[in-house]
Amino acid sequence: MIKLMLVDDSLFMRRILKDILEEDDEITVVGEAKNGQEALEKIPLLKPDVITLDIEMPIMYGLTTLKYIVEKYSIPVVMISNHTEKEAYYTLKALEIGAVDFIPKPKNMFKLSDKTIKYEITDKIKAAAISKVKPDNIGVIPKVAGQAYKVSSEKTSYDYIVTIATSTGGPRALQHVIPLLHKDINATILVVQHMPANFTKSLADRLNDISEINVKEGEEGDVLKKGYCYIAPGDFHMRVIKEGDKNVIRLSKEPPIMGLRPAADILMESVANIKGYNKMGIVMTGMGTDGSKGIVEIKKSNGYTIAQDEETSVVFGMPKSAIDTNHIDKIVPLNNIANEIVSIVGV
Repeated sequence: MIKLMLVDDSLFMRRILKDILEEDDEITVVGEAKNGQEALEKIPLLKPDVITLDIEMPIMYGLTTLKYIVEKYSIPVVMISNHTEKEAYYTLKALEIGAVDFIPKPKNMFKLSDKTIKYEITDKIKAAAISKVKPDNIGVIPKVAGQAYKVSSEKTSYDYIVTIATSTGGPRALQHVIPLLHKDINATILVVQHMPANFTKSLADRLNDISEINVKEGEEGDVLKKGYCYIAPGDFHMRVIKEGDKNVIRLSKEPPIMGLRPAADILMESVANIKGYNKMGIVMTGMGTDGSKGIVEIKKSNGYTIAQDEETSVVFGMPKSAIDTNHIDKIVPLNNIANEIVSIVGV
C-alpha cells in the first residue's frame, strides 16, 4: 500500500485528489497539509511514501518546502502545477531541485474526474513510489557555458540524426546530457519528453540557457540544422520528413499512442525512414514503454542505440523496455551519455 500525503492550500483540490487516488486499492491518503510548514511538521509523524506538493501556497512556498524535503527525507515528491507559463517555469525548477514528476491541473477543475486524467494521476503516484529520488552516479547538474558562447548555426549539413526519448525524471536527466554537447557537434538532435503544452517550451528555454548548442521547441516546418536540439511540443506528435535536400519537422494532432502525445515511437520511426544519414536512438529514464518500438526501427536502419542504465534512472520502465527488445547497442549511466553521443557522432 502506498501511503500518500497531500499538500495544497486548496481544500477543494485536496478533496478531489483524495477521492481520485483512494479509488485505487494500492493507494491510501495518510494525511493532508494546507501549507509547507504544516507539511514539514507532519512528515515525521505520518511517514508517507509519496507527497503531492502544490507550488503556490501561503506561509511556506512549494519550492522552499521541496528543498527541505529533498535535503532531509528520501521521499518522492510529485508537484501540482497550473497550466501557466509562470508555473511551468517553477515546475521546471522543482524538477531540478529533486521533484520526481508533476501533475498539471486542468483549466476546468471538474475535468479531474475524467477517466484519462484519473489514470494519469494514479500512474504518476505509483511511478513516484518506485522511483529513485536521488539516483546514484548523477551528481549535480553541470554548469556550462550559456548564451554568451552560443553560435547560431544555419548549416543544414550534418551526418547524424540523434533522437532521445524520456519521461519521468527526464527534465533533470536532459540537463546532464544536452548542455555537455559541443556547439559544433556533427548532428541534429530531437527530443521527446512527455510533458503538456507550455511545459515543453519552458524546458526548451531552460536547456537553451545552459547549453552551447541551440535548443528550441520544435515548430511546424522547422528545417533541421547542425548543432540544434528540437524538443517535441506538448500535445503534438513530431515527425521528421525529408523534403528535397532538407529534413523538415511536421507536427500533427493524430490520436495519442498509449495515452501519449508526443510519442517517441512516432518520432523515431520517422527518423528511421530517412535515407542518407546515420541515426542514433537513445531511451532514458521514464515510465512505460514508449521508445521501444522506435528503437527497433532505428536499429534496423543501421543506427546506433543506447539505453540509460537502471542505477541512474529515476524510473527504469522505458529503458528496460528498450533493452528487452535486444536492439540496444550499449547501456550507459546518465553521466556518460553525452560522452557516448560525442564519441560516436564527432564534432
